[in-house]
Amino acid sequence: MSINAENNKAIVRRFNKECIEEGRMESFEELLAEDAINHSAQPGAPNGPESFYHFLNDILRKAFSELRVEILEQVAENDLVTTRKKIYGKHSGQLFDIPPTNKNVIIHVIDIIRLKDGRYAEHWGQSNFSDIVQQLKHQ
Repeated sequence: MSINAENNKAIVRRFNKECIEEGRMESFEELLAEDAINHSAQPGAPNGPESFYHFLNDILRKAFSELRVEILEQVAENDLVTTRKKIYGKHSGQLFDIPPTNKNVIIHVIDIIRLKDGRYAEHWGQSNFSDIVQQLKHQ
């Protein structure tokens, strides 16, 4: 595997650790391109950098404490990195209209990231987050 592919995988691991787990805004700003596009943004929602911030900080980090990311697999080719991961957390804050349940959750995620100049330029993702929301509604 090329050095560039390994470096790209390391950038994605860093984003997961510092931005998702630790909520470090300085890392978020450093690792996200100013013109980044989130192709997985909710329909009708902005798909620029603000959509990354909104999901991570206004939804995920407000609703779930004890966030931990387990990276299961990564594949890198050229400027793309695909990551299969689990995000663990405790539902300890308001999630949309759902009050805290204190239930532990596991969000299964597959992300594809296109990097440019060492920063996130594009994101495509699939997860079971909507299933988690439905399960918590019926607790």
